[in-house]
Amino acid sequence: MHEQYQPREIEAAAQSHWDAQKSFVVSEQPGKETFYCLSMFPYPSGKLHMGHVRNYTIGDVISRYQRMLGKNVLQPMGWDAFGMPAENAAMKNNVAPAKWTYENIAYMKTQLKSLGLAIDWTREVTTCKPDYYRWEQWLFTRLFEKGVIYRKNGTVNWDPVDQTVLANEQVIDGRGWRSGAVIEKREIPMYYFKITAYAEELLSSLDDLDGWPEQVKTMQRNWIGKSRGMEVSFPYDVASIGSAGKLNVFTTRPDTLMGATYVAVAAEHPLATLAAQGNPELQAFIDECKSGSVAEADVATQEKRGMPTPLFVEHPLTGDKLPVWVANYVLMHYGDGAVMAVPAHDERDFEFASKYQLPIKAVVRTSAGDEVGSEWQAAYGEHGTLINSGEFDGLDFVGAFDAIEVALLKKHLGKSRTQFRLRDWGISRQRYWGCPIPIVHCESCGDVPVPEDQLPVVLPEDVVPDGAGSPLARMPEFYECSCPQCGAPAKRETDTMDTFVESSWYFARYASPHYTGGMVDPAAANHWLPVDQYIGGIEHAILHLLYARFFHKLMRDEGLLSSDEPFKNLLTQGMVVAETYYRVLENGGKDWFNPADVEIERDAKGKVIAAKLASDGLPVEIGGTEKMSKSKNNGVDPQAMIDAYGADTCRLFMMFASPPDMSCEWSDAGIEGANRFLRRVWRLAHGHVGKGLPAALDTASLSDVQKDVRRAIHQAIRQATQDIGQHHKFNTAIAQVMTLMNVLEKAAQDSAQDRALLQEGLETVALLLAPITPHISHELWQELGHEDVIIDAAWPAVDDSALVQDNLTLVVQVNGKLRGQIDMPASASREEIEAAARVNENVLRFTEGLSIRKVIVVPGKLVNIVAN
Repeated sequence: MHEQYQPREIEAAAQSHWDAQKSFVVSEQPGKETFYCLSMFPYPSGKLHMGHVRNYTIGDVISRYQRMLGKNVLQPMGWDAFGMPAENAAMKNNVAPAKWTYENIAYMKTQLKSLGLAIDWTREVTTCKPDYYRWEQWLFTRLFEKGVIYRKNGTVNWDPVDQTVLANEQVIDGRGWRSGAVIEKREIPMYYFKITAYAEELLSSLDDLDGWPEQVKTMQRNWIGKSRGMEVSFPYDVASIGSAGKLNVFTTRPDTLMGATYVAVAAEHPLATLAAQGNPELQAFIDECKSGSVAEADVATQEKRGMPTPLFVEHPLTGDKLPVWVANYVLMHYGDGAVMAVPAHDERDFEFASKYQLPIKAVVRTSAGDEVGSEWQAAYGEHGTLINSGEFDGLDFVGAFDAIEVALLKKHLGKSRTQFRLRDWGISRQRYWGCPIPIVHCESCGDVPVPEDQLPVVLPEDVVPDGAGSPLARMPEFYECSCPQCGAPAKRETDTMDTFVESSWYFARYASPHYTGGMVDPAAANHWLPVDQYIGGIEHAILHLLYARFFHKLMRDEGLLSSDEPFKNLLTQGMVVAETYYRVLENGGKDWFNPADVEIERDAKGKVIAAKLASDGLPVEIGGTEKMSKSKNNGVDPQAMIDAYGADTCRLFMMFASPPDMSCEWSDAGIEGANRFLRRVWRLAHGHVGKGLPAALDTASLSDVQKDVRRAIHQAIRQATQDIGQHHKFNTAIAQVMTLMNVLEKAAQDSAQDRALLQEGLETVALLLAPITPHISHELWQELGHEDVIIDAAWPAVDDSALVQDNLTLVVQVNGKLRGQIDMPASASREEIEAAARVNENVLRFTEGLSIRKVIVVPGKLVNIVAN
């Protein structure tokens, strides 16, 4: 055993052993309990960042711990390889996205392996490879034929220069993020997953996910957004509109129907189109609205603007004529593209009506009274008793809901309906680097799914995109084909799928990644799924997790697997954060400096109070602690840390710095401290091994001092078992090992029993650290005389007899203040403890001249003597 801790050599040797023995390659073993541990797979961006290190270390600690419990553990890894970043990098570097992606995968795989993760690399999947995406194309064709996927026009952000659809976050101040062109709203044909057909199940089955954080379940419930409301029809005013018809709206507040004073329609609504005929001013406003964002969040915060039309509709209950306005806060793709406006009880309508001097009629008595003032109050939106509502006056919300529904049903102008906020999932992307949509457009046959024997539709990998729309649309060699039904010349779909599709089923493919008979091998899928522990960032709490749950149910309904949910337990890990430093530029921007390039000054409490750039000695601003990112230049290169300290030190620091669901603040002092601790462990083991391995411990003949040492060993086992196995509090488990090390370092090493006890202690340290720092634990286990490897060792069991204390030290208080302590047999009665406390010399001194009124004994802890 080398005298010095040498992580580079130790880690290389351990990893070589694991590779040679195929230690982490798993197969189905009927009868053996399984544990499927999965961390969200990475996008191959080029290099690992500290968020990756933390995420995958958390998963690895859980995997290795479960393996030590004797379970058959699956921990796979793959690559979420399609997407816009590859296209952007390709344009920047003039290379094909495929080349860039595969090179990044190779480099990041090497980095991941250097962390010593217990991954079964034989199950690796890469989503941009045809052997993966052919199966989502296969599922697409099945679902298209069933109507679960359909094609319709959708409103999108269209960049007229780049000729492409932009996501809402790619529209900045109304312009394309890359081209700077003014963005248009455009209706284009798109493919949709009918996720709304599963809305009720997606909502109700959240109640079965006991292992999910409540915060995440709440976010999903809000996103699905179930609400009970009313469909209300406002008959057209034939005189102004020119024909009979109805304007349909959905409202969750039918109790306010008598307070509707106007209706508002979206710019794309047929009534808006009708009203704009011969009205260039209104048409210009409609065109302006169409160029705005299609994002709900943007619409909610923008200035409410509108224009009147000469059109009217009739109130369904009173027959009053209500003016039709075109408003920018109404979106065509939400509901029916129209709203009934009740300004007295809706903040958005109130703002609009106040701006354009439209009537505001209060019809609900709220805590703010019966009147509505000139400034909006939150109370105006409350439920309450109806007023100014004719026959409905005096009813509460529920009573009004039912009574107004009866009145509307009589007139065939309304009925109650349950609605979801969730919208069908539009998956069409006018991008190149994505999974081709397996549809052929034929003039005679329409939209025809590609037959199974012609799948996959392979994406050409040698294309360098230029940003001007999808290059597939300009490649006849890709899109020219024959109709699978009639054989006539046809055109292949050139849109690709949203990359969320690939990440919605990868967890199932890991169960049988090389299976060629279908999307998944049902036997393997049912053997491993659902995932026992899923780990990833809170930023994926809604869309990715919702889509994965949806896909799991789709696969279930296709007979591919039998479970209802994909992930039993979910752990959302916190971010890795670090200090930021910057200088303000002349243009008002900020020039960010990496913390490694900054010298800091701290106050007596360790708080950073000043900073300067090392290169010029001039001060920099302290920006505070933020998530590590390229934009803030506050990232730390994991590879540099691994090279400097070793993977075990990085893993130990990440797990010790904070609980996994909290943010982890990067600290140079912290990683140095982690390295120091591992050197302490190595030093103690080296000294012990150098004296030769001892004989077995005789637990029946331990002295009291030795019993104390052994008690510390088994207290550490008990606490670490709870912390890792039940609570995932790896930081407190590590703290227990540190506490144990303090005891072991001070323990005697003179007798054979002392050395045998230290052997047990060091074995325990190696075992408790094995999931967290697997390389040093691997080496220590060998040096401590074991022929088997530590990954095949069982998690240590608590010896309850070692925890039994013959004697207890009890604190003694007088009137709540510490005055001494007494040693008592663990079997001492309450009376014996009280008697001993009364005669304690400090108690006698502090109660002299006083009367003892009461003695409080807290068993095993303290005695408090109350005197006055």
